[in-house]
Amino acid sequence: MSERILVAAGVTQLDHLLGGLFIGENVVWYDDAGSLASVFCRNFLQASQAENKPIIYVSFDRSPKILMEKLGPLSAYDHLTVLDCFTNGKGASSPVFLRFYEDGRPKPGRRVIRVDEPRDIDRVNEVLYGVHAGLSGDVRLVFESLTGMQELWGGEENLIKFYAHACPRLYELETVAYWIMEKDAHTSRLKAQITQIAQVVIELTIKRGTTSLTILKAENRDIENLHQPHHYWVKGLEIGFETEKRTAAGLDLGQRLRELRTRKGLSQTELARLVGVTPSTISQVESNLIYPSMPALLKMAEVLSVDVPSFFKEQARRKNQLLFTPEEAAGLRLPGLPEESGRAWRLTPIDLETKAEPLLIEISPGASLSEHFFFHKGEEFGCLMDGELELKVEGAGFTLRPGDVIYLTSETPDQWRNPGTEPARLLWLKIK
Repeated sequence: MSERILVAAGVTQLDHLLGGLFIGENVVWYDDAGSLASVFCRNFLQASQAENKPIIYVSFDRSPKILMEKLGPLSAYDHLTVLDCFTNGKGASSPVFLRFYEDGRPKPGRRVIRVDEPRDIDRVNEVLYGVHAGLSGDVRLVFESLTGMQELWGGEENLIKFYAHACPRLYELETVAYWIMEKDAHTSRLKAQITQIAQVVIELTIKRGTTSLTILKAENRDIENLHQPHHYWVKGLEIGFETEKRTAAGLDLGQRLRELRTRKGLSQTELARLVGVTPSTISQVESNLIYPSMPALLKMAEVLSVDVPSFFKEQARRKNQLLFTPEEAAGLRLPGLPEESGRAWRLTPIDLETKAEPLLIEISPGASLSEHFFFHKGEEFGCLMDGELELKVEGAGFTLRPGDVIYLTSETPDQWRNPGTEPARLLWLKIK
């Protein structure tokens, strides 16, 4: 690969320690407890989702139902593909696990492929690279786990055969792959072979209730902290390090830029195009590896519809502001609303922290949407202001006219359609 493209790991301090991840890298996680790597994978997948990158999740250890519950909102991501090597593998084709596939209702954003012969390494390769061939751009992968593969395939030789073939191939295919491995479940010989092939190797340990992260290998980097343990803590999906330094304002620029960009509905690539820099520059700024130039910072503020101070701290005037003008509304990109089908605005500034998010959504005449505007776990209210809309929720059809209100809790609309000749305008409220 001629250019090394930086990728966010989804954890700011890990990006600091590594100097970022790069396209083509295989990242091996030696997990002391068998459960420590999960939160790092989730953050990596969320960062990949924010970039609208295709994801392949290869599961040998979890049933599809348990995996979907573990992934939470990510399970509805349109570009996620799960390769289920569990049901016909460790699950022994039990009816308990096959029941997952018997529900005939469509599951928005869910693409689960049951590998028919997961004990056959060649068959696993065939399915994996067949799925990859149908995806575009740099693909992100998670293999859960090397330990589960070895247990299913009956020994280290079969595992290293698969791994030694996959790593260089995935490198050439310009992917980023996470490989999870229980540290004490394998011989020193196997771990030495795996470490030699991987580009990045990270060890996670827990002793006396304290968790630590140690970088054992990071190719093509000059890292002073190699083999040095870094204590960290986890709260939900948030990962904090004892050595983590915040800015004087208590909020780092990279994290704030990522928050504002995500609220605006822009990917790093889209923001880079609008600002006039490379996607790698945006990625490095969000990982706090570099700081933007002043012209670039001013342009970012303009694109994101915020003042420059919003990158560094929440503006005090926002807290007491009672009135917001139309000029302060920010245009948004919604995943389920293509540009040709409509437009959306957040009615309050994107740098305003609120428990509810008010939106104005406009659907073009004749437009039909095959999914909801976004994936959101929480309550939602919508009031049709103008026009006419038809929608389907779990197979039931509804027609909305001006003044009608729709209230959603856990339901997700399967379809929206504007049958009229005028734009339909919805006032929408997302409750966090």
